[in-house]
Amino acid sequence: MKRWKKLVLAALAVVMLASGVFCVPTVWGTPWFIEHFYTRVFVSFALEHPMLLSSMRMLEPVGITFHNDELDDFSIAGEERGLALARDALATLRRYDRDSLADPLSYDVLEWFLEDQVESQRFAFHSYPVNQMSGFQSSLPDFMINTHQLDTAGSAEDYLTRVSKFGVAFDQTLEGLRYREERGVVPPRFVMTRVLAEMREFTAPAPREHVLYTHFAEGAAALVESGELSADARADMLERLAGHIEQVVYPAYARMIEHYAALEPTASTDDGAWKLPDGAAFYASRLRSFTTTDMSADEIHALGLSEVARIQGEMKEILRAQGYDASDFGAAMQALNKEPRFLYPDTDAGREQILADYQKILDEIDAGMDEFFSLRPKTGVIVERVPEFKQATAPGAYYNPAPLDGSKPGIFYANLRSVEEIPKFGMRTLAYHEGIPGHHFQITIARELEGVPFFRTIIPFTAYAEGWALYAERVAAEYGFQEDPFDRLGFLTAELFRANRLVVDTGIHAKRWTRQRAIDYMLANTGMPESDVVAEIERYIVIPGQACAYKIGQLKLLELRARARARLGERFDIKAFHAVVLRSGALPLTLLERVVDDWIAAGGG
Repeated sequence: MKRWKKLVLAALAVVMLASGVFCVPTVWGTPWFIEHFYTRVFVSFALEHPMLLSSMRMLEPVGITFHNDELDDFSIAGEERGLALARDALATLRRYDRDSLADPLSYDVLEWFLEDQVESQRFAFHSYPVNQMSGFQSSLPDFMINTHQLDTAGSAEDYLTRVSKFGVAFDQTLEGLRYREERGVVPPRFVMTRVLAEMREFTAPAPREHVLYTHFAEGAAALVESGELSADARADMLERLAGHIEQVVYPAYARMIEHYAALEPTASTDDGAWKLPDGAAFYASRLRSFTTTDMSADEIHALGLSEVARIQGEMKEILRAQGYDASDFGAAMQALNKEPRFLYPDTDAGREQILADYQKILDEIDAGMDEFFSLRPKTGVIVERVPEFKQATAPGAYYNPAPLDGSKPGIFYANLRSVEEIPKFGMRTLAYHEGIPGHHFQITIARELEGVPFFRTIIPFTAYAEGWALYAERVAAEYGFQEDPFDRLGFLTAELFRANRLVVDTGIHAKRWTRQRAIDYMLANTGMPESDVVAEIERYIVIPGQACAYKIGQLKLLELRARARARLGERFDIKAFHAVVLRSGALPLTLLERVVDDWIAAGGG
């Protein structure tokens, strides 16, 4: 018996020793296998961002929900932990021998991403966390309404807990604002004016009429109907939620309102990144991050001017062929946009019809994509309205991907604040960009990839993602989905819009254009409605460089496709080209070019 005990204890000791040898580097040092390091990096990042975990819903299917009652840490300490995580991860990654790896592309992708994060860390606090575009003050309630799912009694309780933590999140954000202000990072006055109006409107309703309350009341009613929640429990939760809104949410917004109301009268009207400390270097860093190239602001500006001239030339030909005077391009397009035949009724019924027609467009093109795509997403996409509480300053449209558990489809959000911003001839192109074969195809295919490290399924590279969506508009136009001349005009309008972005973004941030000069340029050179132009220019001001990624990404994809066609000749297959672009997930453009060149060299198979 003693002999068996000794053998068992010896075996346990060996297992514990082996576990220690294996687990200690996996958790704290350099893991034996790089795949374990990839997992550690993602887990470390995800644990710092419980809201990301909730949006992805990768843990819920196995019953893990610890994160669903937590908000992210918006404090300076939280930000600095993230910065340290990136530095440590890059240092660890570079301890591996890249050339000996079976999958060097994954190494290269993560290295590019982490290196960019580390190199831009000196500008980590050059942002405007509270802004009219996608600021904390609107994104937090938007998360509660559109991401936090109410599907169990536990998730309903988690909703209340999260709302009760709004005060902490707002105080953390205020701490970050003051930290930035002490270092000369203050948004221009119009940003404060916009967010003050938004926050005051957001907190105007009585607590039981507030969107955080009414959304929960509706979701909890469905839980009662399904038997997941009792009527008494729902009533108790609603009582507590009303208290949270009155005693936590409204006072938190009041503190933010008080802060910006005090700053607004003396705020600068300078708009560009050039006004910030070391502003030129900051903008160059943003351009590199978003475009994944080393193009300078001057190069991008010149490219924009060239593309604007080219696209306008084709649009003027169409206008003249349809009997319009194109001598004043901006005026001609603005008049066209206002023609009653191209607009929906400015009514609730008209807006419902817009959503229905967008869905019809998506369903139609989805049925015709087999000829051009061998790789297609398993998850579908639906169209919904941008929440009304944020529509005034939100973009014209955006896409939210489906969670990983398949509990919701991908969602194309259309902004219905003004029917004049939605001429019928532009709807196809927008649906193709946000939905099929644009963002929905690219993002969902990436999330469904197998055989690659998990980070490759979610890592963001703006030039690739937005470049693909703009390229997708071109694919739809090239393959017969926009044969009507006005639909063609809509396609070119969207492309011209992205070319204008190259000009005005660099104009504002590198050439010291005023907000008004940028607005005037875009009005004259797109013909877009003024309200839409103002919202766009104000977006570029608070997110420097991002708007340049679209056209640069699209042009790189078109360049690579042309190269493949020229070199492969009759062997070129559009479905195979699309598959090679999509099957690696998002990539920096330099790595995408290498992947495509390798595919061409292998014969395009």
